[in-house]
Amino acid sequence: MSKTSQQNTTTEANGISVIYTQAHTSGLQQVPQLVPVSPGGGGKAVAPSKQGKKNSSVDRNSDEYRQRRERNNMAVKKSRLKSKQKAQDTLQRVNQLKEENERLEAKIKLLTKELSVLKDLFLEHAHNLADNVQPIGTENTTTNPDNSGQ
Repeated sequence: MSKTSQQNTTTEANGISVIYTQAHTSGLQQVPQLVPVSPGGGGKAVAPSKQGKKNSSVDRNSDEYRQRRERNNMAVKKSRLKSKQKAQDTLQRVNQLKEENERLEAKIKLLTKELSVLKDLFLEHAHNLADNVQPIGTENTTTNPDNSGQ
């Protein structure tokens, strides 16, 4: 089944280009695209959510503005405190890990010394055993005078 499509592009006054596409199986679809506001095409594209905000003048004395500013200031303060707390927690964790690392390194040194002492004891003991045991082929063989004639 072949789909036939038809595109129709219109530009609204706010600089948003809307493409209407009609496919064989469906109706019209609107696809908003960002296009430069200036006709020369050299400017930046402006998102639809930002377009109305630049043109409207803000009354800085209004209650709504004051409430928004206060909410924003509180949010910024909360965000900065959270960031500061996270940095402090990270620093505390780093210090804990450094201390633990120092303890573990000291334990490694202690265990290494202990291992060395035990190795020396083992080697000394093995050497003493070797001195006390004579090899089988070099045993002192004495001839028994009673059995010499047989």
